[in-house]
Amino acid sequence: MKKNFLIGIILLFAVWWVVATVHVLDAFFLPGPIEVLIDLAQMLWTGTLNADIYATMVRLGLAFGIALIAGIPLGILLGASTKIYESVEFIIDFFRSLPATAIFPLFLLVFGIDDSSKIAVAAFGAALVIIFNTAHGVMNTKPSRIIAAKLMGAKKLQIFKSIVFWESLPQTFIGIRTSISLALVIIIVTEMFIGTYAGLGRRIIDFQYIYNVKGMFGIILLTGGIGYALNLILAKIEDKVVHWKGK
Repeated sequence: MKKNFLIGIILLFAVWWVVATVHVLDAFFLPGPIEVLIDLAQMLWTGTLNADIYATMVRLGLAFGIALIAGIPLGILLGASTKIYESVEFIIDFFRSLPATAIFPLFLLVFGIDDSSKIAVAAFGAALVIIFNTAHGVMNTKPSRIIAAKLMGAKKLQIFKSIVFWESLPQTFIGIRTSISLALVIIIVTEMFIGTYAGLGRRIIDFQYIYNVKGMFGIILLTGGIGYALNLILAKIEDKVVHWKGK
């Protein structure tokens, strides 16, 4: 896995370096990877990005936390009743299909231009993904195991704790991992709107205004790195919790 990971990184930077070297685009608009990495390292070393990283991570943490707290219980409740899920499935799919940027102005009207609107829209988008996956995880529980448990006299709560909860976890974790990536994307995008004074999205826009292309690419790389790291952490947690998956 580690070798494949390194091959992917090397391939990405090799293609980038070749494209930049042969000047497919003007060197000003497509700086080489080494220049970008050096510029990013300088910004990190001098602490230029500290406030932006902190602001983005706080917003992401709050949005993701709200999505987890709201999404998992709702997903379990909806998954426990096929009829209820089918009655709201259109609503869930409808809002899941909408880009966050399309509904963000509505959140701005309701919550104002401060961080509340950014956190709310990111939590909303992430929660829908968690609800969808958790509900399907619950609904895909093997009926034979539930029937066997009922024959042995198990109550509904016992069946949920011993069978349904554990069988739904793999699908739930898929939703959790997808939702944190989505929440990060939404936070970055909404930080580019008005009312943001710190954040990686705000920094990208600031660099765009002053034509600091190396800085823009650096922040994009940093954002991708943060997203990958968070996904990797959740994957490790999933391997520990859902250790039977694939066996």
